Amino acid sequence: MHLTAEEKIELGLGEQGTVNPAFGVRDSDERPQMTDETEEPHTETLEDNVDHSADLVYSLNDRPPWYLCILLGFQHYILAFGGIIAVPLILAEPLCIKDNNSAKSQLISTIFFVSGLCTLLQTTFGIRLPVLQGGTFSFITPTLAILALPKWQCPAHKPSVLLSMQLQNSSAPLHVDESDEVWMSRMREIQGAILVASLLQIVLGFSGLLGFVLQYIGPLAIAPTINLIGLSLFIEAGKKSGGHWGIAALTVCLIFLFSQYLSKVNVPMIAYKDKKWKVFQYPLFKLFSALFGMCGAWLVCFLLTIFDVLPSKSNEYGFSARTDISLDAVTNSPWFHVPYPGQWGVPTVSVSSVLGMMAGVLASTMESIGDYYACARLSGAPPPPTHAINRGIAVEGIGCILAALWGTGNGTTSYSQNIAALGITKVGSRLVLQTTGILMIVLGIFGKFGAVFITIPDPVIGGMFLVMFGMIAAVGISNLQYVDLNSSRNLLILGFSTFSGLVLPSWFHSNPGIIDTGIKELDQVIVVLFTTHMFIGGFFGFILDNTIPGTDKERGIKSWQVKVQAESNTMCDQSCYDIPFCNRVLKRFQCFQYLPFLPSYKSS
Repeated sequence: MHLTAEEKIELGLGEQGTVNPAFGVRDSDERPQMTDETEEPHTETLEDNVDHSADLVYSLNDRPPWYLCILLGFQHYILAFGGIIAVPLILAEPLCIKDNNSAKSQLISTIFFVSGLCTLLQTTFGIRLPVLQGGTFSFITPTLAILALPKWQCPAHKPSVLLSMQLQNSSAPLHVDESDEVWMSRMREIQGAILVASLLQIVLGFSGLLGFVLQYIGPLAIAPTINLIGLSLFIEAGKKSGGHWGIAALTVCLIFLFSQYLSKVNVPMIAYKDKKWKVFQYPLFKLFSALFGMCGAWLVCFLLTIFDVLPSKSNEYGFSARTDISLDAVTNSPWFHVPYPGQWGVPTVSVSSVLGMMAGVLASTMESIGDYYACARLSGAPPPPTHAINRGIAVEGIGCILAALWGTGNGTTSYSQNIAALGITKVGSRLVLQTTGILMIVLGIFGKFGAVFITIPDPVIGGMFLVMFGMIAAVGISNLQYVDLNSSRNLLILGFSTFSGLVLPSWFHSNPGIIDTGIKELDQVIVVLFTTHMFIGGFFGFILDNTIPGTDKERGIKSWQVKVQAESNTMCDQSCYDIPFCNRVLKRFQCFQYLPFLPSYKSS
């Protein structure tokens, strides 16, 4: 679920669209660069970035000053925050914590904390490129399908936990425990599904099977899969936006204003360089468009609340746009909350949930491979070798297991909007992203920081969802750039797989309980799989693309191969992908050359 590097940086979004990993990364449009105000604003294409990696201020192995690491690291944190925070906000209602602000605050802290851990793990021992790890929308669709099962339906509405705390004060723990068990049992089911399903990613990476699998996955399998991730979430966007369509529209307009209309407007900024102060032109609006858009709409809602323009009764239209609804979340949350494994209890495992979640794992794997190629190009590194990709995917699987153990309700994947920022800042240092990981861990422990985001009104979040989910759907379609769209074969496969991914889940939701094989577990497997939009679209796309006769050129395979070869025709020094402190040991023993995830691996 990653957008192209250029598309996502224009939106400033976190997670997330999806670049077709099996087919490399698209060429981006012109990118602004920090320039002295006395010079003409300079732009360069992605190809220039690749061919002229010397233009980088700091390349992959360089170590910028500590203060620059913190500033640039925080910038990456801000870029990713929209996608990361969206995950717990989407899951709040199906997890039955829509009114439980304390639980939402803990989830937000946990997902930031784990994202920091996974970022450190990936940049140090995984792919070793400056990639940021965070929550993924690929896991959202199967998660919603699992929580839609009859046994996980939310119970009848009860007074919120915060209300009970206000009314009974010291006697509140009884109510908190009863309420928490409702959502924690659902969270444990999701944890178990992610925990087991992520083993597939580890097996694909450490065994070297990933290269074999990619031979059979083409754009006609990827496009409907990613497209349906965005399309299937339109109900969530509608629910949030429907609280006040005016505020939602304002949020959308502001995001469009900053990301499109003002994208080429550079803001003068002062920097200290070479022992003197210099004025630089910086693409501030383009880089932080989603953040500015949300904050602008948030400010408007705050002013409307202060002047009592918005209705004060919960049953009136527009009440959800008030900013004082969830203020207690900030006051009641602890200053510090250290997430730990098993904090919601021991994960539970069911076959249906695991199989449904595997569709998300495969989609997330495909996304990350494309991001690895993009990151290498923008950080001045050679194209990642097979062993680095295998290790990166395996470590991502380990990251998903950590996310399951800590209980984020989601997995982890690479964020391409942060990769795109490398092309703008001209800083491709691995150390900067490791600093970002540390910042995410520290801010994840700071409980009140996570609670602040709970006060964002639903219509503002809905406006962000309208843009974000729309881009995900569009990026899925853009993966067809390699395919011959004049071919009736390809149009039939694309149309049927996409339409089936919309029809079948809708029918199963409209006819609950119609599947009765006599085996309860088998019934649940069928329901989860056939209510997961992207599984159906990807499954039909994969089967039809590999069984209906078609040439490699027609399927888009040939175009991709030419593209990858063109990208790999330069740099040959791949030492940047070596595992730290292990080189001497790996070279000493010949047995290590047969392990496909180590730098010493020698493919036949």
